[in-house]
Amino acid sequence: MIEKTKHEIKDIIMRALGALTARGEIEATTLPAFNVEIPAESSHGDFSCNAALTCAKTLRMKPRDLATLLHNEADLNESSFARCEIAGPGFLNFFLNEKWYVETVKTVLEQKENYGRVNSGNGKRVLIEFVSANPTGPMHIGNARGGAIGDCLAGVLEFAGCYVEREFYLNDTGNQIDKLGLSLDYRYQQLAESDGSPVEMPDDSYHGDDIIQHARGFRELYGDEPLALPQDERRRMLVDYALPINIKTLETDLLRYRIKYDTWFRESSLYETTDTAKSAAVEIVDKLGQNGYTYEKEGAVWFRATDLGLDKDIVLIRANGVPTYIVADIAYHYNKLVTRGFDLAIDIMGADHHGYKARMETALKALNVDYKRLNIIICQMVRLVRGGETVKLSKRSGKAITLRTLLDEVPIDAARFVFNLRDANTHLDFDLDLAIEESSKNPVYYVQYAHARICGVIRKLEEEGEFYSGGGIVFSEPAEFGLIRKIAMFPTEVALAADEFNPSRLTRYVVDLAGLYHRFYDSCRIKGEAEKTIQSRLALCLSTRLTIKNVLGLLKVDAPEKM
Repeated sequence: MIEKTKHEIKDIIMRALGALTARGEIEATTLPAFNVEIPAESSHGDFSCNAALTCAKTLRMKPRDLATLLHNEADLNESSFARCEIAGPGFLNFFLNEKWYVETVKTVLEQKENYGRVNSGNGKRVLIEFVSANPTGPMHIGNARGGAIGDCLAGVLEFAGCYVEREFYLNDTGNQIDKLGLSLDYRYQQLAESDGSPVEMPDDSYHGDDIIQHARGFRELYGDEPLALPQDERRRMLVDYALPINIKTLETDLLRYRIKYDTWFRESSLYETTDTAKSAAVEIVDKLGQNGYTYEKEGAVWFRATDLGLDKDIVLIRANGVPTYIVADIAYHYNKLVTRGFDLAIDIMGADHHGYKARMETALKALNVDYKRLNIIICQMVRLVRGGETVKLSKRSGKAITLRTLLDEVPIDAARFVFNLRDANTHLDFDLDLAIEESSKNPVYYVQYAHARICGVIRKLEEEGEFYSGGGIVFSEPAEFGLIRKIAMFPTEVALAADEFNPSRLTRYVVDLAGLYHRFYDSCRIKGEAEKTIQSRLALCLSTRLTIKNVLGLLKVDAPEKM
């Protein structure tokens, strides 16, 4: 309704300009584009147009004089507007009529669960990779934020008309896996030692309880026989035992968090070869070389990144023949955009990846791939707060808070909602006390309570035999108009959230919508009013409920009918 109304105003202005030109009251010439916006102050109208200010210079007129001509010529008959006023230096402010409000409510009731869907994505194929935590241990709180943002963004893009796939990139090879093998091996040896000589854990190893549990499970399965094997073989056995358990744990925790991936992409697959084909990692180095962007120095293969604007070149293949991690990263993004042919790849990454974007964009340029098809969203740090103090340990376990322990302490709805309250690139304070508080201070409770309150109103009316009949409706109160204007904004907010890759627009939107409903509830009676008023306000309740439920559905947050 918002975009449709903006186009309607532009049509009114264009017809007025055409009529003025035909009568010779303004010069026949090419005019610049003008905008229609929603003013911050409702006293300035429901929509404001700057056509007079934009076109006045070209027509060699004073903006106010041109605004007067346009105002007098504008035909509002059969339009969505009750009146148009001139304001300030020449703005044209349009005020909606009752017909617009009625049509908006009826549109929501007709479209139901599809209300808010737009087609701004136009079928674009999008791959969103998010969380991608190293499978060497449990997910930390930063992964929890990235998971909520990535999954909700995927939902928004789908609602905006894109084809979306969710992907988890498994770092199942490289230094962190070697470190996992080392850590497991030391814990295994500690369990098996019998002569009283302790085996000390290296400082740079993993010291978590999960490593001890894996070592115990491995020993229960294989006993002490692997101690006689060469170290490398034993460590491979330990990793082969523990890694699938870790991956399954990641999957289980993420499913609990309502995240289901279409693909779990293994880094190791980029190094796989066949009798007839090189690995994807080797192929990507070859492609960079064929394009003139590699050279050898001191036995290593380097990427000429400085030729494309980076401040230093990058090692691709070490002198010992082992690829650096960036080779797999480049091959992975080439796989996304070229091999699998996604139109757009979106990475949700942690705050320690600021330099990653520039390196990947530079590599894509060297491969003749449009780097603008890759979008990297950096999630800033999360500070957990309880009682106004920073918290680093779980209240229940006394250990570092992971995704699992967070969900043991706060509702999933609260976690998903709160992590999407702020733009990804801003720091976030997550108040653990507020997340479980049943009050209007808790934003997710505030929104869910609005939905439950509407359900209660409708339920009580239906118990008394009052159902919405689909007949004529009418609105007259400011609280009704404000609520309907906000409902009408939902499709626009979906389009903007998809365009900006920013699902937090929708959490803020639905909090505002809930507030306007609570205001309407307090000021507009339903029971005991005239039948037409009852029908109208019942229709408004139904359309508000649908809108709130559709927003929460995108966020995968429950919309309870009772609280």
